[in-house]
Amino acid sequence: MTEPERRPRPRAFRLDGEQIVPPKSAKPQEAERAQPSVFEAQIDVFALEAETAPRGFVEEEKAIEAAQKRGVLRSVLVSWGGLFVSAVAGLLSLAAGMWLTNLVEDLFAHSAMLGTVGLALAGLALVAAAAMLAKEIAAIARQNRIAKLHIALAEARLRDDIKAAREHVKELCKLYEDRPETGRARALVLEFSQQIIDGRDLVDLAERHIAHPLDAQARREIADASKRVSIVTTVSPRALLDVLFVAAQAIRLMRRIAEIYGGRPGMLGFFKLARSVGAHLAITGGLAIGDSLLQQVVGHGIAAKLSAKLGEGVLNGLLTARVGLSAMAVCRPMPFSAEKAPGVADVAPFLFGDRGGGG
Repeated sequence: MTEPERRPRPRAFRLDGEQIVPPKSAKPQEAERAQPSVFEAQIDVFALEAETAPRGFVEEEKAIEAAQKRGVLRSVLVSWGGLFVSAVAGLLSLAAGMWLTNLVEDLFAHSAMLGTVGLALAGLALVAAAAMLAKEIAAIARQNRIAKLHIALAEARLRDDIKAAREHVKELCKLYEDRPETGRARALVLEFSQQIIDGRDLVDLAERHIAHPLDAQARREIADASKRVSIVTTVSPRALLDVLFVAAQAIRLMRRIAEIYGGRPGMLGFFKLARSVGAHLAITGGLAIGDSLLQQVVGHGIAAKLSAKLGEGVLNGLLTARVGLSAMAVCRPMPFSAEKAPGVADVAPFLFGDRGGGG
C-alpha cells in the first residue's frame, strides 16, 4: 500500500488584515506557511439597516412630538394668549354670575313662586355647566394620554426597550378596552407580549394588529372628505361658500380622526388638536406636497387641461387630505414603524388623474 498523501496544514490567519513577514532565513515552504490568508471585511447588513432605517422614522417622530407639544400637550396658561383667554373667560363668568343673581332676586321680588322656579333653573344650569366642564377636562386628559403614549412607544421602539414596550403596549390595550372590535387584537398582543423579547418587535406587532384597522378607518374618512371638498368646490358658484365648506370639512375631519383613535375632543380639546395639526403642517412643509404632485396638478395634468374651477376643486381636495394626514399623525397613539405612513396619493388617488383609480 502506498503511503497516504499528507494533507496540507491549515494556514493561520488574522482578522485585522496585517500580513506576517517571515524571517529572511526561512525556507520558501516556511515562508508560504507563515503568510496567512486574510478574510475580507464583510458588511453586516443587519447593523447597516439598523443604522440607516431609523433616520426617516426619527425625523418624522420629532416633527410629531414637536407638534403635539405645541398643541395637545401644551398648557393653557403658558402664553400671553392663554392668559388673555383665561382672563376674558373669568370676566365673562363673573358677568354671567352677576346677571343670574340679579335675575333671581328680581324674580323673588316679583313672586316667590317665580323666584323658586328661577333658582331651580339656575341650579340646573350650574350643574350642566359643571358637567360640561368635567367632560372637557376628561377629553383633554385623554388627548394628553394618547399623545404621551405615542411619544413613549416611539422611544421604546427606538431604544428597543422591551420593558418599556410591554408597559406601554398594555396601556395601549387598556386605552381601547371599551372598543369591542379591538378585543381579539388586544388579546393576541397581550398574549405575545410576554413571549417577545425585543421591544421593537412588540411595538410593531401592536401596530399591525391594533393601529392598522384604525388607520383603515381614518384613511376612508380622509378619502371621503377630500372627495366631497373637491366635488362641492368645483360646482360651487361662490368663493365664500368654498371657504366655509372647506373649513367645515376640515373641522369635521379632525374631530372624526381624533374619535377613531380614541381622542373624543370637546370644544377646548378641539382647539388644542387644531393647534397641533397646524404645527405639524408647518413643521412638515405645509402645502409643499411634492414636486411630482404639483407637476401632476399644474403641469401636464388636471388644472392645465381642464377648467380653472376644476383645478381649484382638486387643490382644495389635496388641502383637505393634507390636513387629514396631519391629524392622523398627531392623533395616532403610536408611531408609523411597521406600517408606512400614508401620503396624499395613498388616501386620495382619485385626485391624481391617470395615477389613481378610485371613485
